[in-house]
Amino acid sequence: MVKKNLPDQSRYTYVYHPSREHKEQWAKIASKPHTPLSKFIIETVDSVIDENAEFKPRGEMAKDVENLKAENKALRDDVRQKTIVLERYEAELKKYRSQSFLDEDYRGIRRYSKEIVELLKTKGSIDSYRLLEDLGIDPRESDLVKAVSKQLEELEAYGMIKPEGKGWRWIS
Repeated sequence: MVKKNLPDQSRYTYVYHPSREHKEQWAKIASKPHTPLSKFIIETVDSVIDENAEFKPRGEMAKDVENLKAENKALRDDVRQKTIVLERYEAELKKYRSQSFLDEDYRGIRRYSKEIVELLKTKGSIDSYRLLEDLGIDPRESDLVKAVSKQLEELEAYGMIKPEGKGWRWIS
């Protein structure tokens, strides 16, 4: 009597599809390259595992996503706080740099704002409100506006700029 080679039962895995249509869809996809459904499933799962050497169950991935969301929120909050502090420092720096132009009795060398000179040079002509906007100065900050005006007056006195309508033109 000849024994047939029967498949090894320990190598079987059963897939229970959510519906017949689902199984038929998989079978249809597998039939395009003339591949048996079982081989299609094995190759598909193996390719996912090869891409993701660290295969994690869905629940574990969901926990990772939640942890990453929490970390992302904490980092965004940290950046928001640091942005506020940076804006305050920049405002203080603007006030400090403009102080020599606000003090009528100031003696010594005044440093002109490089930003003002660069804006005037590159734009050629610029409206006063646009200049303040480009410098990041709120028109309600009267001391800073006064300091910019004083610098513009002195640049005009040196013959580097001239008034033009509601703005200034670089001529030097």
